[in-house]
Amino acid sequence: MIHYPNGSSFQQGKLATKKGAVKPVTNYGKRGMTLEEELNQANQYYQTKGLAVIHKKPTPVKIVNVNYPARSAAKITEAYFSQASTTDYNGIYRGHYVDFDAKETKNKTSIPLDNFHEHQIAHLKAITEQGGIGFVVIRFVVQDEVFVYPANRLIAYWQNKATGGRKSIPYAEIHDHGFRVPTQLNPTVPYLAAVDQLIAQLP
Repeated sequence: MIHYPNGSSFQQGKLATKKGAVKPVTNYGKRGMTLEEELNQANQYYQTKGLAVIHKKPTPVKIVNVNYPARSAAKITEAYFSQASTTDYNGIYRGHYVDFDAKETKNKTSIPLDNFHEHQIAHLKAITEQGGIGFVVIRFVVQDEVFVYPANRLIAYWQNKATGGRKSIPYAEIHDHGFRVPTQLNPTVPYLAAVDQLIAQLP
């Protein structure tokens, strides 16, 4: 069994809430690949073509108990997520360090800031302060549109929320100030085309 840092257990197909209860996680697999799966395929494509080296970050896990049913086999029976993860992906593209998270929303008009966590915002802020390129890849499921949205704008909305501002980022804001990811067959989410536009606007 795997546990989160707060001690609540992780169950396959379920998501632990803040109070330790669990609720079912909707599986959209039959509707097509998730954004994360498509990004993983895109990253594999980019690396194969020698265009970028970007990987999904592993989540740190602390193993507590292991059973050895046979000399050549071992089974982890209890483990904990030892710390909160930061963002989903990082790597190198065109000589730039890139670091980003991936989010999907079925909301038509905005993406709730509750989709993000304070430690993720702090991490993206630190990345940009060191000259790295931070952003989020956001999919609006209903519109079937994907955007690369700069970290500095996300951070500004987060800070504004802390002082009583709105609790979501409008779709119109992301449409106007993010970079639309084009659609194509391979990779299905060619997000680096949008990152090129983000890089072009760097000072």
